[in-house]
Amino acid sequence: MTLRTGHVGLNVTDIGRSLAFYRDLLGFRLLAEGKEEGRRFALLGDGEGLALALWEQAEQPFAAGRSGLHHLALEAGSMERVREYEQALRAYGVEFAYDGVVAHREGAASGGIFFHDPDGIRLEICAPNGAEGAPAPHGSTPACGFF
Repeated sequence: MTLRTGHVGLNVTDIGRSLAFYRDLLGFRLLAEGKEEGRRFALLGDGEGLALALWEQAEQPFAAGRSGLHHLALEAGSMERVREYEQALRAYGVEFAYDGVVAHREGAASGGIFFHDPDGIRLEICAPNGAEGAPAPHGSTPACGFF
């Protein structure tokens, strides 16, 4: 039997703010939403399948130095799409871990952009190719491992 990722659940501090970030900036579609006080959630996907489940259960932003989710990588179809997301995120005021697109490691064709959501969750938007010649911030060590 082979298992595949079904969806990723994220604890967030403000469901409205996080929903706007993932829906309006990253393009996920709202599939379902719970608005009952103390049980607020949003299920996001591509219209056919669930990709993200946001749960308003956190009292403070994510601390990167604790056990738990390391980062969420979202794959775009091309490096051009990655750069479109980069422009939208910059316009929104998002700070990036690296300056623009970087290669996953020295000599890699794959790469992307690395940033944090409003709750401090580390995010990556990448493409399998198109990063040839882009800087590799950590040499042969994956860029997604240490941002």
